[in-house]
Amino acid sequence: MPKHKLNIKYNMKKSILLIALSILTFSCKTDKKEQQDLAKIQKQDTMKTPFVWEAANLYFLLTDRFNNGDKTNDVNYDRTKETGVLRGFEGGDLKGITKKIEDGYFTNLGVNAIWMSPIVEQIHGATNEGTGNTYGYHGYWTKDWTNIDANLGTKEDLKNLVDAAHKKGIRIVLDAVINHTGPVTDKDAVWPSDWVRTGPQCDYKNYDNTVTCTLVKNLPDIKTESNDTVALPPELVKKWKAEGRYEQEVAELDAFFKATGYPRAPRFYIMKWLSDYVKEFGIDGYRVDTVKHTESYVWQEFRVVCDNAFTEFKQSNPDKVLDDNNFYMVGEVYNYGISAGTTFDFGDKKVNYFDKAFNSLINFEFKWDANQKTYETQFKAYDSILNSNLKDYGVLNYLTSHDDGQPFDENREKSYETATRLLLSPGTSQIYYGDESARDLTIEGTIGDATLRSNMNWNELSQKQDVLIHWQKLGQFRRNHPAVGAGKHSIISDSPYVFSRSYTKGTFNDSVVIGLDFSKGKHTVNVSSIFKDGQQVKDFYSGQTLEVKNGTITIEVDTNIILLEKLK
Repeated sequence: MPKHKLNIKYNMKKSILLIALSILTFSCKTDKKEQQDLAKIQKQDTMKTPFVWEAANLYFLLTDRFNNGDKTNDVNYDRTKETGVLRGFEGGDLKGITKKIEDGYFTNLGVNAIWMSPIVEQIHGATNEGTGNTYGYHGYWTKDWTNIDANLGTKEDLKNLVDAAHKKGIRIVLDAVINHTGPVTDKDAVWPSDWVRTGPQCDYKNYDNTVTCTLVKNLPDIKTESNDTVALPPELVKKWKAEGRYEQEVAELDAFFKATGYPRAPRFYIMKWLSDYVKEFGIDGYRVDTVKHTESYVWQEFRVVCDNAFTEFKQSNPDKVLDDNNFYMVGEVYNYGISAGTTFDFGDKKVNYFDKAFNSLINFEFKWDANQKTYETQFKAYDSILNSNLKDYGVLNYLTSHDDGQPFDENREKSYETATRLLLSPGTSQIYYGDESARDLTIEGTIGDATLRSNMNWNELSQKQDVLIHWQKLGQFRRNHPAVGAGKHSIISDSPYVFSRSYTKGTFNDSVVIGLDFSKGKHTVNVSSIFKDGQQVKDFYSGQTLEVKNGTITIEVDTNIILLEKLK
């Protein structure tokens, strides 16, 4: 507290402290008893718990749809055409995300990494492919990689967001698009032919017809295979000159190409632009879009560029270094599943995208497994693969996404099961914004994936407290215990279903016991493989403290789940 305020009365200081603690503990109004119960189980000290990407609890949000923190930036670039339902910008921005970080929303949810949809400047015009006018609200239609879209905020806003997240122990993952530019519109010209191709359209029958082609009609494909020197697109030159930053951008490009020795080929321009967000703001990772539609060696090159930028940031900002984790890259290889191990099969060619490139790939198989397999069958299979074929790598599991038209729980009838299955599975968990609040995925009047991308339902949170608290408890337990996502899995009993997870990294050891499918009443649980007689353990879900006797604990439960941890 500033010196000139040290004479504030004790009671006033106490009141301010209580208010601050209340804000940090809960970002939404909850039932008083639930607030007290959750507050009690939040006290575990996680300061000494290492952050492990393979066990992270990652929250994915569409930047434009999460929270509007600045209504003055809602309309830019004359984006004023009437659009199809949920196909225009809705007002969400970086300031809105920062507000929720500072309020403790993500901390309460046990989130320790946030992935945001692309924030770079999007095409200014709209397209209309039978869905009504559509603007690039989702972030995947790039116009200028060097600038943040004005609808989403500024570079200062991004700096504030990253700093706020890091203060809470939350990592930031941005979304990288190297495969294509945005569509051509009346306001957005096509880039030169030495930069992009406009055909043929991919038919996905083999490797070449998946890579050397355009994903869809009117989505120019970057010639990532080219090593030919290309000049800057005239549209960018004109834009940068109008904005008064042409000389600076060119000087930075000259320095990059001189330092790296890379040819002035299209992909290396984009890599430079994307790595600037690492070097300048200290973002912790990239989720990479449309990975299988680009030559596999491109991602090895991108890995080197990002690693170098991350090292440079750490050297320039030693006070902002969170830990010794390397830069994180997770790839979207559409239809990749964990059972494939390290290879993706195009039919005529197999590719290992993990090799010197990605830490992790999105696991499109998870949703199918959740529908078809028991908890133990799925957990055991994932444990086996992650500790053999995928050892030292990871997968990102999800049950809802921005472009998966068949989510696990489309009608939000299984929100509790979604949380339990996702947050207790081996691998990294990806919460899609609104999973925790049963956000509606069936919006009337929408066409295609727009129905998955409604605005975050903040106004419904007070009616969703039971399910939200379930997500919070599981999320916090997962965050506090890397063993949940990265530990060795071992079944203890079939009925009720009880298992353990154990994880070791250096001198850090973490072990937990988890039970599912309990009936209400008193249960005796064998915990001898994890906890010693006389040890005090806590059920994180209910907050009960228990003592291990004869290798067991006896617990009275009124829910179907227990989360046992050693009491510190």
